[in-house]
Amino acid sequence: MSTPNNRRRDPGGLGAEAVLVWVAIVVVVIVVGSVYAALHLGHRLAGTRTHVPADPFSAVFGLLGGDVAWPGAAGWWVVGGLAAIGVLLAVLVGLLLRRLRRNRTRVDRAASYMGRGRDVEALTRKNAQATARRLGVEDSPGVPIGRAVGGGQPLYGSWEDMHIDIWGPRTGKTTSRAVPAILDAPGGVLVTSNKRDVVDATRDVRAKAGPVWVFDPQAIALEEPTWWWNPLSYVTDEVKAAKMAEHFAAGSRDPGAKTDAYFDPAGQDLLAGLLLAAALDGRPITDVYTWLTRPTDDTAVDILREHGFTLTADQVAGVVDAPEKQRGGVFGTAQQMASCLTNRQVAAWVTAQGMTDRRPHFDPETFVREGGTLYSLSKEGRGTAGPLVTALTVAVVEAAEELAATSPGGRLRTPLIGVLDEAANVCRWRELPNLYSHYGSRGIVLMTILQSWSQGVEVWGESGMKKLWSAANIKVYGGGVSEAAFLEDLSRIIGDYDRLSSSTSYGRGQRTVSQQLHRERILDVADLAALPKGRAVVLASGSRPTLIRTQPWMTGPHAAQVRASIAAHDPQAERTIREAETELAAVDAALSTEKEAS
Repeated sequence: MSTPNNRRRDPGGLGAEAVLVWVAIVVVVIVVGSVYAALHLGHRLAGTRTHVPADPFSAVFGLLGGDVAWPGAAGWWVVGGLAAIGVLLAVLVGLLLRRLRRNRTRVDRAASYMGRGRDVEALTRKNAQATARRLGVEDSPGVPIGRAVGGGQPLYGSWEDMHIDIWGPRTGKTTSRAVPAILDAPGGVLVTSNKRDVVDATRDVRAKAGPVWVFDPQAIALEEPTWWWNPLSYVTDEVKAAKMAEHFAAGSRDPGAKTDAYFDPAGQDLLAGLLLAAALDGRPITDVYTWLTRPTDDTAVDILREHGFTLTADQVAGVVDAPEKQRGGVFGTAQQMASCLTNRQVAAWVTAQGMTDRRPHFDPETFVREGGTLYSLSKEGRGTAGPLVTALTVAVVEAAEELAATSPGGRLRTPLIGVLDEAANVCRWRELPNLYSHYGSRGIVLMTILQSWSQGVEVWGESGMKKLWSAANIKVYGGGVSEAAFLEDLSRIIGDYDRLSSSTSYGRGQRTVSQQLHRERILDVADLAALPKGRAVVLASGSRPTLIRTQPWMTGPHAAQVRASIAAHDPQAERTIREAETELAAVDAALSTEKEAS
């Protein structure tokens, strides 16, 4: 590990006296050099054969003392030529510096005190490719992260790394993180989102790698239900029934809503029992809601007893036979959890449409074995299909885990990428923090994308969010967040540097210069809150925090294919492509404005 260079002078650089000294030196060198050259070349051009001393200063002083004659017009031509060359060189240097600094922002100076070179060697393409070869992955080195500001090398997460991203609204998380990760995936891809943009941008590109499935029960992408998935195919025992009920419970609650210590757990247990009964009897999942509207119906109890789930049957029967107020409270709570099943549009995606339904049925086991791309879309708020999106996501990931357990080394031969965009809104997977680190060793690479720290706290609680954050090997902050507590913690993790300042004092005819070291934050809270678009901070296990330039899909190798996919599927394709192109222009304009202001 290289030693960090965390020391610099005051902003403004050298003191006034030092600047004057250097200016004087430069002026003397230019004047003496120009006069010396004019004397030598001028006399040669004029053919005077005048002896000019070899020492530049002797030649200049000789000219001033009258010992050396000026070569007349030839000398002035030489001076003019040198001046023209000097101006041309100054213009070229200025243009070069302008080009080099054109894409620099006010925070780029921090890159000098953050990770670069060997500090981020674990994230380089070379190391990512070495890990990929060790794991038997040949098609892609890893998940692209961005390009380091200090050094310029591209950075990648390996196929053993788990990701968590926090980007505020309109900061480019989809174009810079979600889309590139999907496009570079070597195998199956699982995507969740609350917008259609990620689907339109990548579906045609991904179609070359396998079948594309778009689960769109709320018509976000206006996708027709040409296929369906039976959530009860996941429910094979009381354990998975409880997991399914937990997804319905988590997805149906408003953020920050208080839960009842008795009715919420009881309602969730009742829902689990009814889900299991419907699965055992081969019924559609909508029958579960029908049972919830009939608190005295004990059909589910009979089914559970018939299939040997005696204790679960007793649990459901205990609620059915409970006093009316107690029973009504439990059934009402469970009914609210399963409310999304009342939407006929949602039901068309999760139930067979008659006995002659010829639509293909989505099978998670087949999907993870054969590959392809699954997009699961849902809106947040009341009536959301989020519980079904979460259930489908978990079904696929657990199927991948089961396949990995029977594969060499206990991991998938080809990694499965899960891009959980808007995870706190449409995929409230309560157990995710507890499983995050485990999936990395199974070849299941997840990228959880949030808009703020508090979003994660609403779903997983403070301790759960901290656990998720700590379990991720790659953490990316893309700006746009105004939560002071989170930014303060992030600022402390990025670290400090020693600022070397000097002060001058005068007394009794003497000048005294003293120097002091001041410890300051590399990036303070204000810097992080106003992080310019096109920049992101990366924290990776075993590496120093580093500043990166984001690499949106418009700058990548798949840009033409993405534009074609958008043009084929997005109803407002021209506007979307124009906005994507202007996004880069906006970043360049912001950088230019910052430069002019500075």
